[in-house]
Amino acid sequence: MPVISDPSEFNESDLYVDLRAALELPLFLKCEGFNFAGSIKLKAAREMVDAAERDGTLRPGSILVESSSGNLGVALSMIAASRGYRFLCVTDSRCNLPTIRLMEALGTRVHVVREPDLHDGYLGARLNYVRALCASDERYVWLNQYSNQGNWRSHYRTTAPEIARRFPDLDVLFVGAGTTGTLMGCARWFWQWRRPVRIVAVDSVGSVTFGGPPGLRMIPGLGTSVPPELLDKSYIDDVVLVEEPDTLQVCRRLAARGFLFGGSTGTVVSGAHQWLSAHGRRGLTAVAIAPDLGERYLDTVYRSGWPHGVPEADPLHEHEHEPAEVMARLA
Repeated sequence: MPVISDPSEFNESDLYVDLRAALELPLFLKCEGFNFAGSIKLKAAREMVDAAERDGTLRPGSILVESSSGNLGVALSMIAASRGYRFLCVTDSRCNLPTIRLMEALGTRVHVVREPDLHDGYLGARLNYVRALCASDERYVWLNQYSNQGNWRSHYRTTAPEIARRFPDLDVLFVGAGTTGTLMGCARWFWQWRRPVRIVAVDSVGSVTFGGPPGLRMIPGLGTSVPPELLDKSYIDDVVLVEEPDTLQVCRRLAARGFLFGGSTGTVVSGAHQWLSAHGRRGLTAVAIAPDLGERYLDTVYRSGWPHGVPEADPLHEHEHEPAEVMARLA
């Protein structure tokens, strides 16, 4: 094992689970949760921060600000703590409480948006809040994972070639669609290198990413209420939409076999199952990407009765701050 001084230097991304034993599904699951940030978002966070430091956008005295449903916020929290930056994460009420606590433990201030934008949902409201902060004080630096080219480039440089090295005869790759950074980075790499790999995007029902009608979504990570700027549909071969009850079922089936994964993984595996049931053939080599692990979802995905059960208390109200108050506390 390596000896490190920077937490972002460690990322075990060459671990795969063969799901034929656990789910009788001919699918290899690439596990991206084994790093100090706990998710695939470490790759994009590091790429975007490094680029901002190189071009002088991010410098001593800057305050990082980002909208995140959770995982990127944790990754940026870790990097900000390591490099001495202050960081404000803007999330919404669907973010798991353990994720909020984790960011705070790393020194991050967390603002929870509790009211969705009338037209663009929670994401629209989060983005409005970030824009207002940046307009109020030039110290704020917004990396903007939704349009930052470093988001997809990180996976072009790392995730896609990692998969290609392990599976040189890959036939189909299943990737969840959130910001679409992972999706576009992998799709562009396989297209660039003329690999005959079918790229299947997996999204949640209720997401508008691929033109569907907006709907209620409770599981953070995949799906969006604002069309992602990074998405180029010409690189995508197929799209599969997954209902959240199917996501929960897959997560719990995997947990019953000892594999505790996050909600996004349940969605991707469910989507892969749908696609393989319709298009699979004997000898097909298929890989799906698992963005994170399941510990942060114990009070949601893995709680009996969720999402219909109502918690006894709402622990998120204490994280609400007006922009001026946030500025004062970060100053």
